[in-house]
Amino acid sequence: MRRAVLGAVAAVVTAGLGLVPLLVEHDLPLPVLRNDATWRTSSVLGPATLGGRLIDPLEENIWLADGTVPAAGARTRATAQALRDLRGLTQPNGAVAAGPDGPWAYAWPRDSAFVAAAYAETGHVADARRVLGFLSRVQRADGGFEARYRLDGSGPPDDRPRQSDGAGWVLWSLERVRTAGTGRTLPAELRALRDRAFGFVMAQTAAGTRLPEVSPDYWEVSEREVTLGTAAPLAAGLEAAAATYVAEGDVHRADRASRAARALRSLIRAQFGPDYQRHGHSGGLDAGVAMLMPPFAVVGDEAAERAWERYPVLAQREAGGLAPGVEWKSDGVSWTPETAMVAYTAAASGHPLVAEHWMTWLDRHCTTWGSLPEKVLPDGRPAGPAPLAWTAALVVLTETELAAQRSGVDASVPGVA
Repeated sequence: MRRAVLGAVAAVVTAGLGLVPLLVEHDLPLPVLRNDATWRTSSVLGPATLGGRLIDPLEENIWLADGTVPAAGARTRATAQALRDLRGLTQPNGAVAAGPDGPWAYAWPRDSAFVAAAYAETGHVADARRVLGFLSRVQRADGGFEARYRLDGSGPPDDRPRQSDGAGWVLWSLERVRTAGTGRTLPAELRALRDRAFGFVMAQTAAGTRLPEVSPDYWEVSEREVTLGTAAPLAAGLEAAAATYVAEGDVHRADRASRAARALRSLIRAQFGPDYQRHGHSGGLDAGVAMLMPPFAVVGDEAAERAWERYPVLAQREAGGLAPGVEWKSDGVSWTPETAMVAYTAAASGHPLVAEHWMTWLDRHCTTWGSLPEKVLPDGRPAGPAPLAWTAALVVLTETELAAQRSGVDASVPGVA
């Protein structure tokens, strides 16, 4: 989650959870920061970030026509807007701003990975490769990533802790881009990115025999224990890496990746199952359980699926969307990325009616100009930054899954056993 910088780094442990917030968040939900007419043409951060880039509607429509808008019926407008927003948030160098301004105007590897996948699966493969190219340039020597980066690629904006899940998400994204592009091998310029990320995940997990080091995850809070939101993406990344190595005929590394993925999945089941709470047997259910579902897992886990089914029931908020976790603060605010994550995994795991329910909710809670916000207030009003890249990408990917099912094509599972 993107926390507004309205104070210094917090040093007080959150009661009952053992969590140290990385950034102070205002007591009240943030208002929508930008409207369509404003964020697309200017920014308080200046031309180096999002400002000064007028968007030509004709050029934008030509770009949309070069790919596909996968939605059908009433949601077509919102999905097209989500794609436009992703394009607007993506810089010429491939950096993807998480949101239009302020503390969201940085590139998170996690968000970028999903945006690259959304580009590729809607026919914008060159844009996907550009986003992944940026990640390759900012990747650390050990194959991992910082929590976030300045949009000019000059490094992280602060000293917040690294987030280990980024390498897993990048490996997963690379496989989605490969299959959506040629379906054969990974583009040559992205193989070093893949190899370094693979090395990082293998080192973090000792080839799948241990959980990764403690790291913040998408909650953007300091942690004292490994979270499911950190461990699960690394397992997904190992499975994806196995698929890309198989496609290239690299039998040795494909076997190493596959064996490590199986070992890590087994360890996650032992440490987090059968209830799959955030910290294993504490912390409550959160959206990390969705990261154990297709399309992030080749083989489903029945216990994880039962936990996934419980999470939205327990985490639902007044306006009908979801909190990041069952033990998230009780402020009544719904968060769109977690809601969209449930929709995406529902679509990919054979629950299209569940996916349709959440996609309809998201569509009904867009801003007046059609962008997807980060939050929805208890009374149903959008809040936080809008658009939000991660939510927009997840909506596009979910619609792609649903469209593939309507056409009789299974688009959810990478081609590796």
